[in-house]
Amino acid sequence: MAVRGAVPEVIWARPERAGRGPRPAYTRDDIAAAAVRIADAQGLDAVTMRHVAAELGCGTMSLYNYVPRKEDLYELMVDAVGAEHELWVPSGDWRADLRLVAYRTRALMVRHPWMPRLMSPVYGFSPHALRFLEHCLACLDPLEAAYGTKFELIAMLNGVVTTYVRNELDTAERARALPWSEEDENAVRIAYLGGRLASGAYPRMAAAFQEDAGPIDLEAVFERAVERVLDAFTPR
Repeated sequence: MAVRGAVPEVIWARPERAGRGPRPAYTRDDIAAAAVRIADAQGLDAVTMRHVAAELGCGTMSLYNYVPRKEDLYELMVDAVGAEHELWVPSGDWRADLRLVAYRTRALMVRHPWMPRLMSPVYGFSPHALRFLEHCLACLDPLEAAYGTKFELIAMLNGVVTTYVRNELDTAERARALPWSEEDENAVRIAYLGGRLASGAYPRMAAAFQEDAGPIDLEAVFERAVERVLDAFTPR
C-alpha cells in the first residue's frame, strides 16, 4: 500500500550521519552485521526491527533513525554478505572465470542459507554488488558480445546458482523436519509412484524410470547446468 507523501529513496544515497550533532551510536555495518548474525542463526523470518535492535542494545524506534524500512535492512544484509565475494585478477579465460564465480557464489549462499530468498535485481546496485558486477564484467572482457548480452549471461548464471542452492537447502530442511528417516519417506513415495506408473496412464514417465540411470549425482547436475549456460553464450 502506498503511503501518502512518500517518495522513493535509495538507502545508499541517504547520509549515514548528519553533518552536525553527535556521532551516531551505530554504523550501517554494525546494523547489517547484527541482522546477518540473526539470519544465519535463526533464519530470515527472525530478522525483525525489534530483534535487530535488541541485538544491538538499542530501542526499536531508534533503529528506524538509521534504517527507515525493513527492505533497507535487507539491502544492507545483502550488501554485507556481498563483501565476502573473493575477487581475483581475471585469467583471460572467461568460461573458467565465470565457472569460478558460480561455484564461489554457491558456497557463499550455503554459508548464508537465507540469501537465495533475497536475491533480487532490486538489491543489485549496492556498493559491494556493484563491485562484484564490475568484476564479472571484467572476467567477460575476452567475450566478444554486447554488454547487454554479458548482463544476460551473468543474470542467467546467478539464477541457476540461486535456484540450485535454494532447492538444495529446502530439501535438507524438509529432511530434518521429518518425524521419520528420509530413507523411509523416499521408500513410501517411490512405492506410490511405482503404482501410478504401472497403471499405464503415464507411458513416457514409465519408460524414463525404466532406464538404468543410477542414483542422481547432484554435483554433476550443478556442473552441467553451469556449463550449459556458458555454452549458450560461447560464440560458434
